[in-house]
Amino acid sequence: MTIEDIALQMTPGIGVKGAAHLLEVFGSARAIFEASAEELSERARLRPDPARALLRKKAFPMAERELLYCHKHGIDTIASTDDGYPALLRETPDYPHVLYFKGAVEALSAPCLSVVGTRDATPYGQQMCNRTIEGLAARMPRLTIVSGLAFGIDVTAHHAALAAGLRTVAIVANPLPGVTPTQHTAVARDIIDHGGAVVTELHSQSKQNGSFYLARNRIIAGVSAGCLVVESHDTGGSLFTAHCADSYNRTVMAVPGRATDRASAGTNHLIRNRKAQLVMTADDIIDALMWDLGEDPAVLQQPRRELPPLSPEETRLLACFQDADPLPVEALAARSGLDPGTLSVRLVELELAGAVRQLPGNRYMKL
Repeated sequence: MTIEDIALQMTPGIGVKGAAHLLEVFGSARAIFEASAEELSERARLRPDPARALLRKKAFPMAERELLYCHKHGIDTIASTDDGYPALLRETPDYPHVLYFKGAVEALSAPCLSVVGTRDATPYGQQMCNRTIEGLAARMPRLTIVSGLAFGIDVTAHHAALAAGLRTVAIVANPLPGVTPTQHTAVARDIIDHGGAVVTELHSQSKQNGSFYLARNRIIAGVSAGCLVVESHDTGGSLFTAHCADSYNRTVMAVPGRATDRASAGTNHLIRNRKAQLVMTADDIIDALMWDLGEDPAVLQQPRRELPPLSPEETRLLACFQDADPLPVEALAARSGLDPGTLSVRLVELELAGAVRQLPGNRYMKL
């Protein structure tokens, strides 16, 4: 972390995606500030005003004040170019270049599950949240539960993780060291004391206008392999988090509720519209995320299933999966060169052969 990292975040006219673009072009914040006017305008295609702000290092006085503020309040920082930055978050197109945190940000380098839901949680929602996280803790003691420290399902998830001995991370929509809502200050302290962290992208000089909650939700979605929606009305921040998770090719899951329960309207719609996988237990989540725990002897003793002979088109399509990350069908079409009809048939054949698996959002994962 350097002063250039914070100054990049504070430079007028850059923004989150602008910073990501510049980092892709130049490699580091320091290299961005060392670039010439010609490089900024031609190589990075930057507009004149933000280019001048970078050349004049307009944000450096603010960045120096921020470093002093962080030192005074015991706030740590990490940049996206640092080794300890959450790897999954860095893969998103709108990742924050700098994170401010208290506690152990390395908790986000462990397997993470985001758990979100309505602020108006019902006893059913709280019970399902508690039971699910308790079940996950029994099978995945290294798991980190991520949520937003809000009222309702969020704080229930943090409490459940702490009670089960799991680390938990709160992504907040305010500058540190305080938290919003202030009623959860003690919970934040417990999170930090038990190996978790409280994290934000906002520096102390951010203007608070109530618009940061939705932006915060993209971070909750981005740091985790999957997003679980426990309860949600038919509108709200939880559905936006689920939308972000789906756009990042994360696995979205939802706990079903009764058709007449308003608090479950959003989760039921996600399931009905095939935007989320229906889950009812911790095992359902582990299966949905394909977390191979290697703890079931009966499974380990089974012989590995061999793939049947594949056609040239199937082989070419399977080669499009360069790693374990899911791919949307549009990406598979572009990589394979197959027309939509042929692609659909070949995907079905590969799924029947046990070579791929379809996920919500018309995405496929190589097995």
